[in-house]
Amino acid sequence: MTDSKTESVRNIALVGPAGAGKTSLAERLLAKAGAIKAPGSVDRGTTVCDFDPQERELKHSLETSVCHFEHEGARINLIDTPGYPDFIGRSISVLPAVETAALVLSAQAGIESGIRRLMDAAKKSRLCRMIIINKIDVEPAKLGVLMAEIQEVFGKRCLPLNLPAENGSKVFGCFFAPEGGDTDFSSISEAHEKIIDQVVEVDEELMEAYLESGDELQPGQLHDAFEKALREGHLMPVCFVSAETGSGIDALMDIIIKLLPNPAEGNPPPFLRGEGDDAEPVEVTPDPSKHVIAHVFKVVVDPYVGRMGVFRVHQGTVTPNTQLFIGDARKPFRASHLYRLQGKETEEIPSAGPGEICAVSKVEEIFYDAVLHDSHDEDNFHLRPAALSPPMMGLAIEPSRRGDEQKISDALNRLSAEDPCLKVEQRATTNETVILGMGDLHLRMVLERMKDRYNAEVKTHPPSIPYKETINAGAEGHYRHKKQTGGAGQFGEVFLRVEKLPRGSGFEFQNKVVGGAIPGQFIPAVEKGVKQAMELGATAGFPIQDIRVTVYDGKYHPVDSKEVAFVMAGKKAFLEAISKARPVVLEPVVELDVTIPSDSMGNITGDLSSRRGRILGNTTLAGDRVVVHGEAPLAELQTYQSQLKSMTGGAGTYTMAFSRYEPVPPNVQRDLVTQYESPPED
Repeated sequence: MTDSKTESVRNIALVGPAGAGKTSLAERLLAKAGAIKAPGSVDRGTTVCDFDPQERELKHSLETSVCHFEHEGARINLIDTPGYPDFIGRSISVLPAVETAALVLSAQAGIESGIRRLMDAAKKSRLCRMIIINKIDVEPAKLGVLMAEIQEVFGKRCLPLNLPAENGSKVFGCFFAPEGGDTDFSSISEAHEKIIDQVVEVDEELMEAYLESGDELQPGQLHDAFEKALREGHLMPVCFVSAETGSGIDALMDIIIKLLPNPAEGNPPPFLRGEGDDAEPVEVTPDPSKHVIAHVFKVVVDPYVGRMGVFRVHQGTVTPNTQLFIGDARKPFRASHLYRLQGKETEEIPSAGPGEICAVSKVEEIFYDAVLHDSHDEDNFHLRPAALSPPMMGLAIEPSRRGDEQKISDALNRLSAEDPCLKVEQRATTNETVILGMGDLHLRMVLERMKDRYNAEVKTHPPSIPYKETINAGAEGHYRHKKQTGGAGQFGEVFLRVEKLPRGSGFEFQNKVVGGAIPGQFIPAVEKGVKQAMELGATAGFPIQDIRVTVYDGKYHPVDSKEVAFVMAGKKAFLEAISKARPVVLEPVVELDVTIPSDSMGNITGDLSSRRGRILGNTTLAGDRVVVHGEAPLAELQTYQSQLKSMTGGAGTYTMAFSRYEPVPPNVQRDLVTQYESPPED
């Protein structure tokens, strides 16, 4: 059961590369609907969505921002997302909150690296996808080239619903109400025919009528089939607009309201109830009368307001009296104040039903990706974690001033709560605090926020590479821990075996002890000892992964056996087994997309090969540019930023994403083991 309020909602994420004009497009839509008096300017720092001081200074979005407007009885929620590749994780993190992902491209720049990842993520989330081409006042030939490039990358299902004319100053519709006139490329009749051919494929009766009669189908006949094609991904509409002049904005408004899916027609994210492998799917329907299920897709930590959670309601109705649980928490909180967001401005609202996007503040327990619900059955509602690439570029940090350790720790806790792609690690083996991000710009912005928001200044240096250890064979280990000191003694004996697991499997622990050889209360102590050894490493001092440990025998003493004895026995038995299991050091390998002038391609490919890299291919872009696709060990890329700038005269950029772990070459492993066994003297 849904209501008219739900069916009138449209939730859209504006995604795409930096400089495409997503924020300016949001401004134009807000102004067209009367939500603001006039479009703000990115250059002047007066837009609704880019309100952070860093964004205004950089003149680019760095955070996701929510805004809304009403038009012709519909409520449209827009989520403006950052376009820099370093912040692609923030764009992907908002996809569970929307039904439509609108890729905004600049006609002047074309398709840039990272775009395919965004659209693949939207496809996996089963979202409706569309493409909006902005800045259309370019040479007509460029528009035709861009359209061909879009179809090459995303398929022939990408078809224009309108076409620009008179150098982008006008836009003519070419589907429901085809208009006449010359266009900047293609033609109205050709575009109209291609859309009909694509749409009728999803409706057999409509296709038969079309093929048998040969007559032109009427708009009323095509509407349902068009919506079906859109929702099934059989059609990816392309719209042409100019956020600067307003050309095409009316047509885009019509498409949003009349064609894009509402929350009752969308595919909710896969909610689960329960723990681990026993978790079961939860059927979620946009029914305002059912139990509340909502998803937190953004967290803001404000020094004055406290922690604010921005969430999308998928089921039920939230009011200020609603008692909400966070995931598996046993203590609820009251949503005493509900807010609708317009950039940084908030408006208190009395309730929020299915499809609505709103926020609650001063809830310190709330966190990114949390599921809010009002079930009193102690259910653990959650989502599968979003498919975000793990952050791989790191900086080791230390306080610039003595006594700032706690201030820095608090700042990092708040910043990592806001940012799903920022990770903070305390590396005991190297005694380093390391912040991990998606790239140089990401980490630079984090350091600036630490200083500007929290007055926390740090010194930085390159961190150690996050190597891992694993094994290449199975083996057994045994250790008897016996200690007598005059009083009560310590005794514990453990037999265990280790086995190799597939890469990325993590750690498994099995108890196969029979006959009470080790009493059940001591088995957790054995596992604790194993985990201690895994954290510190056995070969080169790096954490161990992808391994199964099975405890199958042992001995205990009725008086002297204690937890500490079995912790030590488990640890030593594990280390003995590892030493016989052909241990190997693993290194992180990353995927690289390097965007460069085409005349630099030879130098770049040669340099990557010298860094133990592999070239996987390349893509030619407009403007005499090329994207080199490759992969390389992270350890070889510590100085890549400066080297790339040197080889391309500052014109080269790159993005990287974690791919996998691979064994290091034998000579590298020997060096790492030697450094571990004989560390350099201070």
